[in-house]
Amino acid sequence: MFKPFNHRPAHSVAISLISLLFASVSVSCAQENSQPVSAPMTQEEKSSLSVATFGAGCFWCVEAVFQNIEGVRNVESGYMGGHVDNPTYREVSMGTTGHAEVAQIHYNPEIITYETILDWLWRSHDPTTLNRQGADVGTQYRSVIFYHDQTQRTAAETSKAEAQKNFKDPIVTEITKATHYYVAEDYHQNYYRENASAPYCQMVIRPKLQKLGLE
Repeated sequence: MFKPFNHRPAHSVAISLISLLFASVSVSCAQENSQPVSAPMTQEEKSSLSVATFGAGCFWCVEAVFQNIEGVRNVESGYMGGHVDNPTYREVSMGTTGHAEVAQIHYNPEIITYETILDWLWRSHDPTTLNRQGADVGTQYRSVIFYHDQTQRTAAETSKAEAQKNFKDPIVTEITKATHYYVAEDYHQNYYRENASAPYCQMVIRPKLQKLGLE
């Protein structure tokens, strides 16, 4: 039995100014900038692993969680579920392409099962808020499981029904067949590890990882 991660409706903090005055600010996924990181795994490496694809709010958060799970070899941020070819982050952020921000998770099934990965999904976000996680609002932040075969679909449906017992409100997570996946721009990859001092990382991602016992 797990304890679901409780999100606050917004993330506001006080920041010190030179004049020692303070102001309250709300930080969301789309407000940050970052630096490019190294290239992801090769296709040859990926082919030896199983894959899971989830949307659960800002993909920086989802990536950071699953990078810390034993048995997960690689996590890549990207886009899925839309109707526009080769979408950019700016386009997806406008909410007009239909895509969700997703984490493409490559894992070793001999170490971790798909069911266990699903358990971490329910624990790491609020699946009862429609098109929203904290301050991140829009269809691109929807809670969604993209299944890659019927076995995953059945596992997801079973897991969702079991997870509902831990939430007062109905789970609104979509379970839908995986469509074409588009990898996100380089600067979104490995975001937390490369930008740990950024405001979003400090105020949103780090507290989540700490609450989940992953940091």
